[in-house]
Amino acid sequence: MLKKHSLFFAPIILALSAIVAQADKVDDYVKAEMQRQHIPGTSIAVVKDGKIIKAEGYGLANVELNVAARAETVYQIGSVSKQLISAGILLLMQDGKLSLDDKISKYLEGTPETWKDITIRHFLTHTGGVVREAPGFDPFKIQADADVIKTAYPLPLRFAPGEKWEYCNVGYFSLAEIIRKVSGKPWGEFLQERLFLPLEMTVTRTTTTKEIVANRADGYVWRNNKLDNAESYFALRPSGAFLSSVLDLAKWDAALYGDKVLQAAVREQMWSPVKLNSGATHPYGFGWELGDIAGHKLVNHGGSLPGFRSQLMRFLDDKLTIIVLANSDNANPNLIARGIAAQYIAGLAP
Repeated sequence: MLKKHSLFFAPIILALSAIVAQADKVDDYVKAEMQRQHIPGTSIAVVKDGKIIKAEGYGLANVELNVAARAETVYQIGSVSKQLISAGILLLMQDGKLSLDDKISKYLEGTPETWKDITIRHFLTHTGGVVREAPGFDPFKIQADADVIKTAYPLPLRFAPGEKWEYCNVGYFSLAEIIRKVSGKPWGEFLQERLFLPLEMTVTRTTTTKEIVANRADGYVWRNNKLDNAESYFALRPSGAFLSSVLDLAKWDAALYGDKVLQAAVREQMWSPVKLNSGATHPYGFGWELGDIAGHKLVNHGGSLPGFRSQLMRFLDDKLTIIVLANSDNANPNLIARGIAAQYIAGLAP
């Protein structure tokens, strides 16, 4: 009987040993990269088919107080927020309250003649031709999104809407303002009600410097061969709006396998390359960069704010997602995410 039981459990033991060995390789890789890149703290999640198979924190969330980074640690996620803002727009589209081909001028007051052909779709895909940053944005001044957007009105377009792709944060300020106008609620409140609460993303929220946020990481920068505190923006940028954790972002990832938030046809649009006026395409969807690594289809986005870097990397056909959040200006989470993915996808080299 003992021999039979041993034979029965042997494959399970071998499989568990392989997982542990793989986890150890990930730990070793992340720690080595943190040391090389001078990153105080990092949290990661590896998600397979919507289920977390590894979630871990490394280093320090707060250096001065010697607080360890954990999977629960909350970071500023920067432009990873764009996929969440775009989800808000897509929810309103599903509700029948707007069309992606509606003109921006339908929702924003006083838009100049040069903006008359810009649509919601243009701003989702960074093809509107508007400057990247509104000249009136001040990271240390609290002001309404509409007021910031209006400071870009007098500037000439950099190209005709739809002519080319060029990253544009003003576009995502405008999308947030449209969410506010159409929903009748502050855009952060709308996303809390329609996205974060239904998915039990309990720590994801708009960035704040005043309110108490449990498990919040502090941001740092490595310069002149030493670690300094990074500056903190007082202003809330819709283009990089949210605080979150790898555990919450894993819940968002899981939701993208079903129709609980976004319908299948909508998700397909979200991950389709934008078509330019010429008929050519650019590998960007609605708040997602598109591509592949070694033949593995990929949708992803990075983010940066002072003291923070982030990456959400989703291998569609492999049903594998890597989430990396770090509290350092110097971090390269894209590289770290790709290195982690290589531990799970054969032939994928960092």
